[in-house]
Amino acid sequence: MQELGRMLVLLGILVAMAGLVVLGVARTGFPIGRLPGDLAYRGKHFSIFAPLGTSLLLSVVLTLVLYVLSRFRR
Repeated sequence: MQELGRMLVLLGILVAMAGLVVLGVARTGFPIGRLPGDLAYRGKHFSIFAPLGTSLLLSVVLTLVLYVLSRFRR
């Protein structure tokens, strides 16, 4: 049970850090969610948003961060 508690605390810290990063990016004016490749369709009664460009950018950034962190752990 103690390991579950530690894992939940770590998960909470990671979510809080991700929130701070999103707030920081929003203040800089970087167009997250409005990048080239982000698809948006607004119909008469519905809208669809597919953030493909943003997803690709976040995937590359997170891959690089995790790679660097794994190199330091060795």
